[in-house]
Amino acid sequence: MTAMTTSWTAAFRSAVLSPHETIVLKPSRGFRDQTLRQILHLDGGGEALRVLLTNRYGDRPLVVAAARVAVRKAGGEILPETDAPLTFGGAAEVTVPTHGEVVSDPVALAVEAGTDLAVSLYLPGETGPATFSHTPLESGYVVEGDAVSRPVLPDAEEVDSRFFVSGVDVLAPEGTHVAVAFGDSWFEGTGTTHGANRRFTNLLNARLPRGWVVNQGLGGNRLLTDEVGERALGRFDRDVLAVPGVTHVLTHFGLNDLGLPGLSGERPPGADVLTAGYTELARRAHEAGLVIIGATMGPYAGTIYPGVDTPEGRATRRVVNDWIRTSGVFDAVLDVAHAVQDPDQPDAIRPDLDSGDHLHPNDAGARVMADAVDLAFLRL
Repeated sequence: MTAMTTSWTAAFRSAVLSPHETIVLKPSRGFRDQTLRQILHLDGGGEALRVLLTNRYGDRPLVVAAARVAVRKAGGEILPETDAPLTFGGAAEVTVPTHGEVVSDPVALAVEAGTDLAVSLYLPGETGPATFSHTPLESGYVVEGDAVSRPVLPDAEEVDSRFFVSGVDVLAPEGTHVAVAFGDSWFEGTGTTHGANRRFTNLLNARLPRGWVVNQGLGGNRLLTDEVGERALGRFDRDVLAVPGVTHVLTHFGLNDLGLPGLSGERPPGADVLTAGYTELARRAHEAGLVIIGATMGPYAGTIYPGVDTPEGRATRRVVNDWIRTSGVFDAVLDVAHAVQDPDQPDAIRPDLDSGDHLHPNDAGARVMADAVDLAFLRL
């Protein structure tokens, strides 16, 4: 009997941004002589794993004196029988260079899709403001001193951002297909229930007969401008092309390009500028042999955020969405706008799908988005 061939395949991703952004939607923080335990919900499984640590936007080397990985039991508690050390080139301690990243040695821990991993890092020195994901919709736990081996972290401080961790890869069967959900807060999951794993990507994964989708959504991210995270055209190579196993990419961008300029009284870009950006994304995806699925921009009329909803932005969204549907630039279209819009007011989210800020869908809205994906085009 021939042994199954396996390869490293992305099973979890977390898009990161700098703590020194022009617009700060949520501040980062630093750590000193503290243990940080973070929960990572795996989109796929395999017979072994490795963890990716990042110091991409750090202002100094990041010293990790000890690190461990385990399956989460509940909250910040782990299953002790699954607990294993993370090493780096055989060493228990690692220094992640300023603006750098490291990958752990393989850990012989078999995991399944839907597993909640707990990654614990002991950070002995002053880290400075951390490279982070600002809206992971999952809690992390912080305690004083080196507590990476403790099954339970009593009296831990609970945090709602993710720091220094950008991904998990697994050893999966050769040829396992992975789609990257590459976009803004509508993909990251803003508006859905914290800790419930009801993001668009989680609900889409539940529909897939094979393969899976990893989430590189980043709230506030723009297609064309570095402002909240590196612009989509700038991070595409790292956050899509470099993802091991990637075969497909789904994109949802443009809302922040249209809305965020209004915060400072600027005019949003024209439709021709946005469509040129989408065309470039599609060109680069096709050049790499990927299938690219373009999502229309969701509605946001009446949003509670001042300056974001403008008549000019609404009009441009309609024009660009029509172009996404009809241009043929993408291999397929996910019509997010049509799926979640209010039939009586198409520029607005349907009330029962609205998280309350009139800009982001709730759990039910995320499910409607996931159900709108034609699996024949995803072909995972």
